[in-house]
Amino acid sequence: MAPPEKRKDPPTLNESTKPHHAAKRVKMKDARTILSQASEKALDQSGELDVSAFVKAREFEIRAIQDSMTASKQFLSKRAFQQLPNSLRRRTASHNVKRVPKRVRARAAKEMKDDNTPTVTSRRRKPTSHLRLRLETAKKLQKLGVRARKKQAEAKTHGSGEAGPEETVALAPRLPRLKKNNLSTPEKPPSKFRKRQVHKAWLPTHIYHAKRAHMTEPKHPFWRFAIPLAPTEKSFRKTHRAGSVRGCVAWDTSYLSTIGVEGIEASLLGLLRSLGVGESALAGKKEEKWRRGTRSWKGWVKERDKDNIWIAEVCIIWRAEDKTSGVENEEASKKKKPRRRLLIRVHPSAFLQLWTEVLKAAKMQRPPAMVEDHRFEIGSIEVIGPGSTEALVSALQPIHSASDEPITEFPPEKVWCSLGSITNPSSLPRNAVLGFKISDPRLRYPPQKLTQTTSEADADAQLQLLSAWPPDTTQGSQSIFDRTARLTASRLLPSQKSINRRKGAGPPGSYPDPLPTDPSIPVLLTVSRPTSSNAQGSWTLLLPWKCVLPVWYYLMHCPLSTGGNPRFGGLDETRQLHFEQGIPWFPGDFPGTKAGREWEIRDRASSKADWEKKPKGKRVEWKSLDLGEGQKGEAGEGWACDWGFLFDTSTSAAEPENQTSTAEPAADPSPRTANAADPQATNLLQIQDFTHIPYPLSSKLLASSKPALPPRALATIHLDLLGRGHPTAHARIYRLPTASPALREKWLALATSSLSKNNSNTPSSNYKRRFQHSDFPDPKKLLATVPRNQHSHLRMQATAISILSAPAYPFGEEDPGGRVPKPGDAGYPCVPGKEDLIGFVTTGNFDLGQGRCGAVGSVALAKLLRRQEEGESSVASEDVGGIGKGGGKGKGKERGLAEGLLRRLCIVREAGQGLGRLARWEFV
Repeated sequence: MAPPEKRKDPPTLNESTKPHHAAKRVKMKDARTILSQASEKALDQSGELDVSAFVKAREFEIRAIQDSMTASKQFLSKRAFQQLPNSLRRRTASHNVKRVPKRVRARAAKEMKDDNTPTVTSRRRKPTSHLRLRLETAKKLQKLGVRARKKQAEAKTHGSGEAGPEETVALAPRLPRLKKNNLSTPEKPPSKFRKRQVHKAWLPTHIYHAKRAHMTEPKHPFWRFAIPLAPTEKSFRKTHRAGSVRGCVAWDTSYLSTIGVEGIEASLLGLLRSLGVGESALAGKKEEKWRRGTRSWKGWVKERDKDNIWIAEVCIIWRAEDKTSGVENEEASKKKKPRRRLLIRVHPSAFLQLWTEVLKAAKMQRPPAMVEDHRFEIGSIEVIGPGSTEALVSALQPIHSASDEPITEFPPEKVWCSLGSITNPSSLPRNAVLGFKISDPRLRYPPQKLTQTTSEADADAQLQLLSAWPPDTTQGSQSIFDRTARLTASRLLPSQKSINRRKGAGPPGSYPDPLPTDPSIPVLLTVSRPTSSNAQGSWTLLLPWKCVLPVWYYLMHCPLSTGGNPRFGGLDETRQLHFEQGIPWFPGDFPGTKAGREWEIRDRASSKADWEKKPKGKRVEWKSLDLGEGQKGEAGEGWACDWGFLFDTSTSAAEPENQTSTAEPAADPSPRTANAADPQATNLLQIQDFTHIPYPLSSKLLASSKPALPPRALATIHLDLLGRGHPTAHARIYRLPTASPALREKWLALATSSLSKNNSNTPSSNYKRRFQHSDFPDPKKLLATVPRNQHSHLRMQATAISILSAPAYPFGEEDPGGRVPKPGDAGYPCVPGKEDLIGFVTTGNFDLGQGRCGAVGSVALAKLLRRQEEGESSVASEDVGGIGKGGGKGKGKERGLAEGLLRRLCIVREAGQGLGRLARWEFV
């Protein structure tokens, strides 16, 4: 009996040459073959070049290359669903033709039929138990709907004394009662969505984002809102390009809180003065346009009773005075002081804190001001990018009423329609404001590409318009401040079915004619300009809450002149573009505020949970971390920015092995956002003197000789690495060593080398620095000794000898070539001690705009001041650092480092790693 075969026999010649295999090989070879013509055909019989034949031959070869490229691409991805871009690909596109676009649906169906792909249609699908219950419920509801509609028809037919459709009078509904000095509540959602909004509220565009983006967890919303975090598709590079190069990015920022204040102008100015708004803005000529309502103002506000407790950065907009009031209103204003209104926009994490202070300050004014909560009444959309102005001009069509001013005076409506060709909103006047009314964008759907003029005359006219900016004098009273106008626009919005009926009644491809009952939507547009000169500005659109969705759908499908459509972003994209522009993000980059501390607790709990999920063999052991020179253990908790360790609020500084607090933990007011079992998280909220110093106040305090500084004040900084490195959140920030002069000298030498390399990083300078010593083998000299007629392997051998013989001097020895140790070498300096810890990194990532990594962090101002009691001794300050009074004679000055630059140097170390990186910081 023959033994069983363990392996199949190799294919025979006949099996390997089956028809379909041979045809496939021929097809592949034909797709990858490029036809060409011999050069001899371009010569005539006498041997001279025939130009026409030569050109035709090259034309034939170029076409052959193009055809081969197309054929190869089609051969590699021959299925229809494989040729679609990433944004149009679907998981079930390989077996469901309805998942591919219509233009390739016929081809996909043919391919599935040829390949015998198993497909299932809805008619032949066997319903599951759950689907069967849904179908039965749908049938019952359908029967009930038929009965209800039948009864309504009978009531209309047999009703007595009922007016006909022409005699019906439309009565305006009663406006809801105005809630003065009280918090507002969201509108009651529909019954089928009511259970999903028990502990949170939906944005107006929630359903749009829920299908296309990653949302916050249902039981853990952000600031009681379901907010999109990031699109489901990969969008890191696409967001950078759309926000700075081509296209635009839009966000639904309706979760931002809006507070309305009404009163006489003196009361409003007194309220703003009590919140910390500077006197130059309230009475100076520089902010006169802001007080007239044609500009917006952004700045930090603080608590009234505590000067050092800053709340958040807010945006304040005054309502412009009516230009068409006439003499009658002027005479009436002499008898009675006119009442004015303003809006205060703030991040929802700081809303309750600001609301309490505004309410307290409004009641103390004489006469008192009225405060309204405009949340869930005013929504907003933010757009940034070169195509932002074009997309908004296409979506927002102004309504020109009969009472408009003459065209020669350039009303805001005409100015807005002429801004379509602007590619950077920063070119507009700083913080400009435009207010007018628009029509329903759904009446002009689908959107069309905006026509732009490129003539020199139009460009000159636009420059003159931007320099003069007529809305400073022609801007009338914005209707967005009027509660009646907002509610009327929301109630008059027609349903999508009625708009579709109006479109169907007209000819194909035309828009429906406007009706007197169409709503007039009040909008307010503001421009924000970043601090950097080359960065893109952004538009902020304020409009009624229920009118956000119609504008959003039009905006998302608006074709741009550069190609494509606007992209939508989430919270991650907001942080990304803020980081690329060098702007800190609130509240994550402001841990000195109350909102920032709450965000830190949430981030600390999630980071700790991620660390505990990893097995012990794959996670970092913080206690056994080696930092060099006998330093053991991480500085504070490795998974968080341990501000308690920085300010010695717990026993972690005295007992690094046992990083737990002896303070009794308090009850956590937000059990969903923090871990109640974590004593560090609860102690973080108990720090009452934990304050934030905003910019530029932080820079002024650092420059003053005798600053009045709170003991636990934090300031936000931006870090630029001098070399390589990728800092992330929770990285540690150190100042230059103060306890060890030798270690400080090593870091100064490294800083001098890094700065000189950045200033003159050319191939010639690097070559001279490396081979300027006589003992160094110069590859050029070695190659010169080898004759050029020698074999190539001899010349390659000489080059290899020069590369392998490059010296590597340990740190501390005199290096004639100017080489410095790299991270990981034996001579690389270790990080300073825990006494030199000054802060933590809150945001770190790769900056696509700069092409390198950067970071944003917060530092303790007390350790950055020139005359600080902790840490630096007079010897270290004068003889080593060069930053004291004797800095001119120190070694730091000898190395060419100026005093201002030396004070801006710091060391950044990743949490869980022992290597430090030099960086330069600046206040933001």
